[in-house]
Amino acid sequence: MTHGRKWGKAMSDGVVSIRELNRATLQRQLLLRRDDRSVTEALGRLVALQAQVANAPYVGLWSRLDGFDKADLTGPMERREVVRATLLRATLQVMTAEDYLRLRTSLRPALVKAMRGFMGKRAQGLDFGDLASAARELLDQRPYALGELGEALLKSHPDRDAPALAYISLRCELPVVQRPPGGTWGSGSSATYVTADAWLGAACHDAEEPQELVRRYLAAFGPAHAKDIQVWSGLTGMTAVLKDMRGELTVLRDEHGTELFDLPDASLPHADTPAPVRLLPEYDNLLLSHHDRTRVIPDAYRPHVFRPGGRVLPTVLLDGFVAGVWRTERQRATTRLTVTLFTDVPGRDKEAVAEEAARLLEFITGEPGHPVELVTAG
Repeated sequence: MTHGRKWGKAMSDGVVSIRELNRATLQRQLLLRRDDRSVTEALGRLVALQAQVANAPYVGLWSRLDGFDKADLTGPMERREVVRATLLRATLQVMTAEDYLRLRTSLRPALVKAMRGFMGKRAQGLDFGDLASAARELLDQRPYALGELGEALLKSHPDRDAPALAYISLRCELPVVQRPPGGTWGSGSSATYVTADAWLGAACHDAEEPQELVRRYLAAFGPAHAKDIQVWSGLTGMTAVLKDMRGELTVLRDEHGTELFDLPDASLPHADTPAPVRLLPEYDNLLLSHHDRTRVIPDAYRPHVFRPGGRVLPTVLLDGFVAGVWRTERQRATTRLTVTLFTDVPGRDKEAVAEEAARLLEFITGEPGHPVELVTAG
């Protein structure tokens, strides 16, 4: 891979172009070339992959790792090396067990705030700690699905509604993870939950580590500013954390003069470093981890990707930037993958998109020969 500048505290210009930000982010997200590291090593680099849809992290890893097979993620989940659990932005993520145990305490305030905001009146006056204790008593006996846990919690909280009780219990105060086969390829929304300490044989770290969160974020998504870290983590107060860390970080600026921070030993690929076509799954963290997302998606395309109801469609990267969306649909005995490009592109680019889409469809179906279609919006 071609590298460009390497940051040092005595840099003379310190200005990063939008294409340099794009290439730096793609490199750190393992999207400039398919990497040969293991799934656990890759997740350690990425921190987590969003997993609201069970199949999504499999597609995300296929796009990032050389020779990735579905068993490469399912195996570590079954061996308890990788977990699917609520973490960043109070959404389901796939991450290493080690990272879940280390980072959850730091992210707990964001989980509580998000859940109170999401539940509104349904959470008013509810003691989250008391609810977590009641849920733990149940989960210590056996795994529970979301619906049945809510019904069981009505015995201790009869004046509440079951879905809210279950959702708050499993997404907020109590560290829990999904037990495989929940969260594995093809499992859909079916899952049962167990406490993290019982499943992993260890408790979450006691102390909050906001500076460690910053370092991990920058390694996976930098250079960035405080608002970027806050969007990724769901936490507030990152400006103060960065102020405390200023002496150990490199300080840069984007083309608009906004101050950015990075790790001092991080490298930056040249702006003209080739970026191959990539197809990313719905909700991929590449699109969700910055306040200013123009480093990966032009503002004009955001309404085509970020849809009502919080949906984030699967995307196509062309020359490093979002250029379209894709979907699959089952038609009798075959599965079709359709790519919709937002604008017309040269024939060579269409060919590259079609080839990558065919490879992805073969990964999804497990067999070659299913049809791929390219269309242009409008």
